[in-house]
Amino acid sequence: MKFSRFGILVIGSLLVVVVGISFIHFQREQTALRDDLNRRARVISKSLAPPAIRILKNPPAIDEEDVAERLEGQGRTIGLMICNLEGKPIALSSTLTDTVTCNDEVMATLESGKESILLDEIGGQSLHRLILPLKDRTGSLLGTLTIVHDSSYITKRVTSAVTWMTLSLAILAIVIALGTYLASRRSFQRSVTQLLDWMKSSKSAEDLPPPTESLLRPVSREVEKLTARLRAAKETAKEVSEANRVSNLWTGARLKGHATFSIGNKSLIVVSNREPYMHVKKEGKQRVIIPASGLVTALDPVLRATSGIWIAHGSGEEDRDFVNSEDKILVPPESPLYTLRRIWLTREEEERYYYGFSNEAVWPLCHLTHHRPHFEEKDWQSYIKVNEKFADAVLQECGKDQPFVLVQDYHFTLLPKLIRERRPDAVVGLFWHIPWPTPESFQICPWKREILEGMLGANFVGFHLQSYCNNFLDTVNSLLPVRIDWDRPGILHNEGLTTVKPFPIGVQLWSERGVASDERFREKANMWRKELELNAKRLIVSVDRLDYTKGIPERIGAIDRFLEKYPAHRGKVVFVQLAAPSRVHIPRYREFVTEVEGLVEQINWRHGTEDWKPILFLKSHHDPETVYTFLRMADVCIISSLSDGMNLVAKEFVAAREKGDGVLILSEFTGAAREFQDALQINPYARADFAEVIRVAIEMPMEEQKKRMSRMKAQVIEHNVYGWAANLITEMTQTVEVGISSRQDFQTSKYL
Repeated sequence: MKFSRFGILVIGSLLVVVVGISFIHFQREQTALRDDLNRRARVISKSLAPPAIRILKNPPAIDEEDVAERLEGQGRTIGLMICNLEGKPIALSSTLTDTVTCNDEVMATLESGKESILLDEIGGQSLHRLILPLKDRTGSLLGTLTIVHDSSYITKRVTSAVTWMTLSLAILAIVIALGTYLASRRSFQRSVTQLLDWMKSSKSAEDLPPPTESLLRPVSREVEKLTARLRAAKETAKEVSEANRVSNLWTGARLKGHATFSIGNKSLIVVSNREPYMHVKKEGKQRVIIPASGLVTALDPVLRATSGIWIAHGSGEEDRDFVNSEDKILVPPESPLYTLRRIWLTREEEERYYYGFSNEAVWPLCHLTHHRPHFEEKDWQSYIKVNEKFADAVLQECGKDQPFVLVQDYHFTLLPKLIRERRPDAVVGLFWHIPWPTPESFQICPWKREILEGMLGANFVGFHLQSYCNNFLDTVNSLLPVRIDWDRPGILHNEGLTTVKPFPIGVQLWSERGVASDERFREKANMWRKELELNAKRLIVSVDRLDYTKGIPERIGAIDRFLEKYPAHRGKVVFVQLAAPSRVHIPRYREFVTEVEGLVEQINWRHGTEDWKPILFLKSHHDPETVYTFLRMADVCIISSLSDGMNLVAKEFVAAREKGDGVLILSEFTGAAREFQDALQINPYARADFAEVIRVAIEMPMEEQKKRMSRMKAQVIEHNVYGWAANLITEMTQTVEVGISSRQDFQTSKYL
């Protein structure tokens, strides 16, 4: 058997440890035995010191021999020697006659007047000598007393003990090394076996997880990426082949094929504030949820097809527990196809960048609802810092090939320029999900030019409506030294061309979202009707975030006016408002919630009875199944936004009408109003007209309902979210060739 380098390293390390321990034990054992012999010699010397002193003072011949021979044969004591000041032996044991004399060491002890201990090899013997200076009562030196012991047993005993210990440790070390080697070899073999099994399973229908043993962890990361790419390619090929049977309708499969064909092996990076998968704790357990977001619905299929990277703020309370050392996680959890990289923000950054500048400055600035924007220098600086943090993350993910970056919404106006400055070859798109105001409204922003210059770092900027595009072009034209190409349309500037186009977003059909089946819907509908005591009453429904742009007070006022003007409908109609709390850290949002709740209480008190409340205000984060249930139950859906980029609830209501009935009341200030001419459009500020439209909707004949709903549903199906995403992908690939020539055109035009 050939040992691996790892095994040799382990064995070598253990041997070094064994030798070290043996040496330390040798030193300790030898020191202990010597100390014991020293104590024995001192005891003997102290007991023989008085007679030795008398001999030195008056040395009778007989006593000399008695003292000198007294210790012979006493264990390891060989004998003694008494020397006078002249260095002559006064008494000497016969066993020491040929080995010990009053030599220099004895004379040195006389000179120092201190005890000395010597270990010598004399005459082939290992001797231990303790030399004690002898003094009379006045302190005068008289001579020395030397006690001699055989010390050879120390070496023998230490050698024996160390030998046995060394052998024991060596055997133990070999056993440990062998066990470690066998365990590591088995672990490695198991990892390799798992890797081989996974590679074999990729050829069959069986879907085994990639190996994650510690010895193969670096390889496992690459294996997981390869797994995602192979799975995405397999699914794309399968779905594209099925999609070929369908007409020109955009589907998830067709979108995947389009993305794969357009981008190829180049990396697609999506950047948004909201993440597509969030880890939270519910009922004490960690769970993954998909935020209710049209953006997530639209872009998730694209990332799945391209095995791209989604960079977003990690806002889930349990998000940190699921990422690796690079703050990444493969998603979707059940079948990983692309990478989600989470960016961590401090509480202050989130407070100032998101709640502050994004939602107290940019949001009211772009929504013409007569709410004053709040501009703070500290919020702006935090906004810059967070944009730079996201830019660093994007650039870290850009490979050597030309990257495609799709930036989402008003949270990252500076990001396109930051990317362009460090990766001029990057193709950057920016989609703006909210309205763009008129130049006169936008110019109150203290940092208007910085925002516009940041946005122009993108190859294209997309909005929902052409009117928003026109407002943006007018704003840039009035504030920056650029040339507007109204035919393209686009903006020519020093860095090239930024095209500006409308890309009205759509929704994904409810049947593709895995919501309730017909049986489950009936069960949920009956449950809600019983819980809310709706019985056979006509149902008007609205679904909104609790935001001042949604026109909720105006809607409640119209309900009040409707019940006041048409009392025949009292007790027969119920208005249900599904309201999701939003941005509760911002004072004006908290005040808005209090205002709405006060209005609901007031209207219910004015018109309600003991067994009927005209308005049911359900404030909670409602899951998609609940939203779908109420939209399908409703006879009428009201969208009364004061300003809205598109409003996907209008489209989701239409998509939920399985029987083709129902009436949509839609604010003319929403982007969706341009597409839904068959909706009953209203001005939310005109309360009397609003109330009259509610009456028309409640009393509309079924035939008229179905005629209108049929046309709106065809619009929703044809212009769905997949078509929107496909248009963005197409625009990104087309801007690659256009940018170079456009930069040259602008440079030339400056001299004309």
